[in-house]
Amino acid sequence: MEMNELQTLRHSASHVMAQAVKRLFPETKLAIGPAIDTGFYYDFDSEHTFTPEDLEKIEAEMKKIAKENLKIERFELSRAEALELMKDEPYKLELINELPEGEVISFYKQGDFVDLCAGPHINYTSKIKAYKLLSATGAYWRGDEHNKMLQRIYGTAFQTKDELNEFLEQREEAKKRDHNKLGRELELFTTSDIIGQGLPILLPKGARVIQLLQRFVEDEEQKRGWMLTKTPLMAKSDLYKLSGHWDHYQDGMFVLGDEEKDKEVFALRPMTCPFQYQAFLNRGRSYRDLPMRLNETSTLFRNEASGEMHGLIRVRQFTISEGHLMCTPEQLEDEFKGCLELAIYMLKTLGLYEDVSYRFSQWDPDDREKYIGTQEQWDEAQGIMEKILNHLEIPYKVGVGEAAFYGPKLDIQIKNVYGKEDTLITLQIDQMLAEKFGMEYVDKDGVKKNPYIIHRTSIGCYERTLALLIEKYAGAFPAWLAPVQVKILPIADRHHEYAREIKKKLEDAGIIRIELDDRAEKVGYKIREAQLEKVPYMLIVGDKDIENNVVSIRSRKEGDIGSKTIDEFIAELSEEIRTKKI
Repeated sequence: MEMNELQTLRHSASHVMAQAVKRLFPETKLAIGPAIDTGFYYDFDSEHTFTPEDLEKIEAEMKKIAKENLKIERFELSRAEALELMKDEPYKLELINELPEGEVISFYKQGDFVDLCAGPHINYTSKIKAYKLLSATGAYWRGDEHNKMLQRIYGTAFQTKDELNEFLEQREEAKKRDHNKLGRELELFTTSDIIGQGLPILLPKGARVIQLLQRFVEDEEQKRGWMLTKTPLMAKSDLYKLSGHWDHYQDGMFVLGDEEKDKEVFALRPMTCPFQYQAFLNRGRSYRDLPMRLNETSTLFRNEASGEMHGLIRVRQFTISEGHLMCTPEQLEDEFKGCLELAIYMLKTLGLYEDVSYRFSQWDPDDREKYIGTQEQWDEAQGIMEKILNHLEIPYKVGVGEAAFYGPKLDIQIKNVYGKEDTLITLQIDQMLAEKFGMEYVDKDGVKKNPYIIHRTSIGCYERTLALLIEKYAGAFPAWLAPVQVKILPIADRHHEYAREIKKKLEDAGIIRIELDDRAEKVGYKIREAQLEKVPYMLIVGDKDIENNVVSIRSRKEGDIGSKTIDEFIAELSEEIRTKKI
């Protein structure tokens, strides 16, 4: 079945669902109901809060509508007739009033149910056979938090029952891996209503994984010629006015103070670029200083809409592997390539690279207010990036209107367990902000010039990366990243002293993320707990182990793998950690 046919089926299923809702809850007002990549949804304004039991009733009513084999028919009306027909549906009236003069206003009818819709649809309701309603959640009308909160029912539909069952099985597996559920169960992070939405608390295990990632990134960046900075978390509005963020990004910032009342107004930083520029501006620069590569483990703050918050994927405070690179035009391609190679190396080391795609985010020349700079500057910057991407044979999609306000960017996208795509790593070419900030270098010919700037992350947002790693490995991290690498499990009290000796030898060898479980519990219980905590290795200590001066090793993945001397185990685990084996 072609995708456009599947979308048509799903679109029709959303109408059948809306018809079922209107039959069961007649006072409900209709909003919109499109097909989406994983199925469909419809937004409703209802005094009744839809429960899982209601979804079962709506599904049953949909089955009745399908059995009735209603013909789905298209018809058109004038604007006046359309407004009269939809007079009791305020959201439909709003949509009709926004249609340009002269545009065809079409409707679809199935039995006594009529909906404003451009189509297309299937021709009979009986063709909707394999479907399932999945969830009900809140959604602002038109995605704007200033509008009324509606109720959104998600569903999916397929041509066959087998396809539907396969999708539902995958969805159940995705639920098991969902970082927002699994990350809490494994005590990697939590949230608190008294702190607020989008402000997660990293618990000791989660904080340890983030620390390991940050050390890995900073060490690797240093090897590649990056120099570490540490800049403030806030600045006066003057800085953001100079960079353009005050005019183009203020809604996404946390502003401290009131411009009308306070002498100085500050804002928490949503980005690091204008702060790091001050390191370049610290003294005069020549071409000999370039390329200048500045990196920072940078905490940022963005005022995301409350409806957008989700676990560690989208938050209001996050930490990023930020970097800014100042270079000459001649150095630009090689330096961009170096930034991309670093990002790919990071993703491959983490085991995430096979899941990525690339998007070349460009400006929209028809929406000039969103951007700074001239048509010529944008054409030049995008032309340079396009040339570099083609030369490097990067397979990208184009996203018009998705550029930063100061330059085009390459977004490295990755899907979560539910198939939703998010940006993990971004690389941008910028030839505008250097001039705005007075950043200059003296070239070989003695002339002062503005450097090109590459904005980049090497691993992206650490919180989002942790979320993706939880989902990728279902919480069972590779040994080098695991918050606890080894659990020592003595069978009885008489084995405790030998267990402590083993722990000391492991620590002396540099393997420090070890736990000794010396509780008065049966060893089978301890093993099950360690397995649920997804610890890579368990060392079982009993009489024979002491007698032979060995440890009995149990692998999280392979189960019991026999006995070895502690030195043999240390050598093998150390190599696994050193090579960052997945």
